Amino acid sequence: MGNTRTSQQGIALFVVIVFVLLSMLLALWASRTSLFNEMVVGNDANYQRAFEAAQALIQDAELDIRGEMADGTPCSSAPCRAYTSKLQFPGDTQEINPLITFLLDQPTRCKDGLCARRMGRQDFWNYVKPDTPIKPEANYKPAELEGETPLSDLIKEGVGARYGQFTGAKVGANGKPANPILADTADGRGGWYWIEILRYSDKAKSANVVIDSSSSQLPLNLDVYVVYRITVLAIGTKPGTSVVLQETYARQRLKD
Repeated sequence: MGNTRTSQQGIALFVVIVFVLLSMLLALWASRTSLFNEMVVGNDANYQRAFEAAQALIQDAELDIRGEMADGTPCSSAPCRAYTSKLQFPGDTQEINPLITFLLDQPTRCKDGLCARRMGRQDFWNYVKPDTPIKPEANYKPAELEGETPLSDLIKEGVGARYGQFTGAKVGANGKPANPILADTADGRGGWYWIEILRYSDKAKSANVVIDSSSSQLPLNLDVYVVYRITVLAIGTKPGTSVVLQETYARQRLKD
């Protein structure tokens, strides 16, 4: 009887140890799952914040092109471009060529957020430094890469434009919490926009670009015969997170 009781006590101890180990494994699995979910939620929140910052930069660039303040009123004082920068959007056709010529003379082909047409790799946000390798599938010819500018140069002060720089837009107005990406203006951090000035054909004076269901056409009433390609970049607060948005914007001539 004594030997039987001893054997039973040993088996019970073994069973307890197994259950303890299983409990520890379950606790470890639960903690790791919780940590993983927290990381996923944090990364998604960071991306969404960067996306919101990029959208705000697009809207800010449109206001800059139209010469309006953040509240939509016409610019009449600093920090509007007309009062803080020598570079202005062309007001008539004769101003297009001098402006583009000036931009072409800049080392980066950009100044104060205004740029001549980009050369080389169009996804310049992936061309971070001059020694960034070219993807084999891009099939760029050497001549096509002449005059291109890496991102490291385009985000320098005086090259790209920051949120609110020429519109007076504020981050965190009306008591709302500031977007940390738009508020961060340290070197290599935050967000920027660049506006390429692209000539539009003189034939556009009679061009029709939209056809509705009834086959009637809407004329492209360009103020000046240029279109603008806006590119914005917002860098998230976590490493490796960034959002790029592009938009082609045509300023329309308003009828009286």
